[in-house]
Amino acid sequence: MQRVAAVDCGTNSIRLLIADVDADAGTLVDVERTMEVVRLGQGVDRTGRLAPEALERTLEVARRYGAACTAAGVTALRFVATSATRDASNRDEFVAGVHDALGVTPEVIPGAEEAALSFAGAVGELRGRHPAPYCVVDLGGGSTEVVLGTDGVSAALSVDIGCVRLTERHDLAGPGADWAAATADVEAALEKVAGVVPLESSRSLVGLAGSVTTITAHALGLPSYQPERIHASVLPVADVRAAADSLIAMSRDERAALPYMHPGRVDVIGAGALIWRTLVARVASEAGVDSVVTSERDILDGIAWSLVPTS
Repeated sequence: MQRVAAVDCGTNSIRLLIADVDADAGTLVDVERTMEVVRLGQGVDRTGRLAPEALERTLEVARRYGAACTAAGVTALRFVATSATRDASNRDEFVAGVHDALGVTPEVIPGAEEAALSFAGAVGELRGRHPAPYCVVDLGGGSTEVVLGTDGVSAALSVDIGCVRLTERHDLAGPGADWAAATADVEAALEKVAGVVPLESSRSLVGLAGSVTTITAHALGLPSYQPERIHASVLPVADVRAAADSLIAMSRDERAALPYMHPGRVDVIGAGALIWRTLVARVASEAGVDSVVTSERDILDGIAWSLVPTS
């Protein structure tokens, strides 16, 4: 058994998993799993650069994550950065800052590797419980990865639609919200996905990340954010689409009052709901799936597994 740490730094949030992984037994047991919204991708779609204040917010959390890893006796650590950092012309500042904070060089991974890690993290618990092939969707802040596979990835594509990117591009949190243009963006991205990933082959649709889990909490009517209720839940397609429609229609104040809504997600959940509603409808139509699985296991778990050698 080995105690490892995985950090996933996305466009909206930075997350830490400290876990005990036993490759021989095939088990991963959480020691600590935490998330903070830092909005690293603030303005990146418009400027092509990481904003100084966003960079400092992220590095401050990275320093705290480093202290937690030291206190927990972590023996291996991997830090992965995704969409916003891929797109930033000043990402070298981010890389240097993370190295100073944690003593490791962050890996700015391409979308294909992000998709593979998300698939590995999500699918482990699904085998034998849900039919394959699995269509795994990691709906992030800057990008969305759509992956199809059974034991491994058979097809995948990362597209530049995410809840933060779409919100900023179409002012979805402000008075000039252009939902029609945002919908067209999502539909165009899904056409690209369908050209690479045979969605019609899907037998199980699996959603990951904060937008999806929040929409699931809304569909379940939870009194608070309860990961144990959200994880591995199965909802009819109609319920998922209704929950997404409900969130899109709400005012900012109504969203903020929801007991399971993270404050850092209030402004971007409408865009996340739009992406998820559209994608679920597309896969349901093409593959005939009638339900959606939500997983709290995702790229973090895939990163953790990647740190442990297998025989």
